[in-house]
Amino acid sequence: MLKILKYMNRRDWLFVVCSLVFIICGVGLDLRLPDYMREITALVQTPGSEMGEILSAGGSMLLCALGSLVTAFIVGFFVAQIAAGLAMRLREAVYNKTMDFSMEEIGKFSTASLITRTTNDIQQIQMFVALGLQAMIKAPILAVWAILKIAGKSWQWTTITGGAVATLTVMLGTVIALVLPKFKNMQKLTDNLNRVARENLTGIRVVRAYNAEGYQEKKFEGANEELTRTNLFTSRTMSVLFPGMTLIMSGLTLAIYWAGVYIINDAALTDRLGIFSDMVVFSSYAMQIIMAFMMLVMTFIVLPRAVVSAKRINEVLDTETKIKDGKISGSELFEQGEIEFKRVSFRYPDAEEAILTDISFTVHRGETAAFIGSTGSGKSTLINLVPRFYDVTDGEICIDGINIKEYTQEALHRKLGYVSQRAVMFRGSVLSNVTYGENGRQSVDEELLWKSIEIAQAGDFVQGMDSGFHTAVAQGGTNLSGGQKQRLAIARAIYRRPEIYIFDDSFSALDYKTDRILRKMLKQETGTATTLIVAQRIGTIMDADKIIVLDEGKIVGIGRHKELLANCPVYREIAESQLSKEELESD
Repeated sequence: MLKILKYMNRRDWLFVVCSLVFIICGVGLDLRLPDYMREITALVQTPGSEMGEILSAGGSMLLCALGSLVTAFIVGFFVAQIAAGLAMRLREAVYNKTMDFSMEEIGKFSTASLITRTTNDIQQIQMFVALGLQAMIKAPILAVWAILKIAGKSWQWTTITGGAVATLTVMLGTVIALVLPKFKNMQKLTDNLNRVARENLTGIRVVRAYNAEGYQEKKFEGANEELTRTNLFTSRTMSVLFPGMTLIMSGLTLAIYWAGVYIINDAALTDRLGIFSDMVVFSSYAMQIIMAFMMLVMTFIVLPRAVVSAKRINEVLDTETKIKDGKISGSELFEQGEIEFKRVSFRYPDAEEAILTDISFTVHRGETAAFIGSTGSGKSTLINLVPRFYDVTDGEICIDGINIKEYTQEALHRKLGYVSQRAVMFRGSVLSNVTYGENGRQSVDEELLWKSIEIAQAGDFVQGMDSGFHTAVAQGGTNLSGGQKQRLAIARAIYRRPEIYIFDDSFSALDYKTDRILRKMLKQETGTATTLIVAQRIGTIMDADKIIVLDEGKIVGIGRHKELLANCPVYREIAESQLSKEELESD
């Protein structure tokens, strides 16, 4: 929990100091109230006392109470500022750290867990700081000050107060010991609930198509009920605290007055009035001590969950990213776009076998290299090593003769125009999606924008929209078809004007005619760029300068279409499954 405090800035610490000053003032005013009570009690019981004196003492007592209220409001303002500021910086730190994660680290935590840590866990920290900071500062000051006030008044009353405090401490320790493990489990159960809900929402079409609503409901109900049971256990256990504290407070008052009866009875007649006043004042101070512990109890109610949340947040912030930036960033870059794989092998984290083994090839500037093979042969894995979504296990990948690990990730990604297997759209507009990642440019190049859209064969449907490229795009592109999303994703890569295009099975949602026209225009307009294509269809890659055939993670053939038909059995088998005999013979 203490590690979280390093995210507090100088302004926050200044607010902490200001809060401390006002808390001390507030405690001083609170502890003046019993003194005025003693004075009023003495005046009431003293013959000949003037009403003005009583009203004067009562007025001073009222001013102290109002002053304490004002200091409480001021402290609340400072603490709210501290809590909100700390939560904002934690969210920013967790988000930025997550953005630096490779796919391996994201897989380790899971997307649902990272979302929970960024939202719910940080909210627990914010709640703890908002409620607990002032209590943790005020409670010790109030308790120590009150104890000093009553020290030496009566050993009987002191013993009774000490017993009440000890009982309260034992009760608090028992409750915390019971609920802390449950709080740890509760955050994991929240992750699971978010995972199930997210899975259901993202796969809603499949769920409905297979009439699996009942099955998904049972999964959600199971996760929800498990979280609810844990939540009920902690809530019911924590609910013991308030009745317990009320019982202890009432018992303490009763015990003080019970003992006071005997003390007054044994005292001399002339001392009884003073002892009675002391008893009233002592009872008030004893209540202040118990109130201090009550504030700590309020803190301990939120502390266990906050401690668990802080640990989970620190797990993210302390995770070392395995993909490190190199040093080559700007002026050192060569704009050629040549790619070379040198004896590259790759194994997924915790996997027993390598998915790629001893991959070597070179793609020169302006060439188009295509990758084909059976499902699971490693095509997408190979292509995803170029942007460093994962790092190679063995060997190296070079761009323009430089190992990609030597580039900063920003510089490397500036060279690439990447279109993923699943077209991703962001909430915004057609314009913001096509120009995505180019926010550094001062203005949108509309000529390049329309050119990119037309090359991607998206011009007709974009012009047919009500607002053209200003048409709104829903989150995930749910208001677009699969083909429309894929064409806009391709337009996004073209607008970037990269040295290297990477298409990870990005033409699968396009019909043959659109596919052919798109690739032809892309070749004409971006002839100097290097292109890497992963495809399932022979028709998409027949014209490639170099076709690389993969089988079980190994290269079994490299060449052009006709060469591979003659020399590579794996490629010919794929071609025969897709092309007619006439098409094969004509080729």
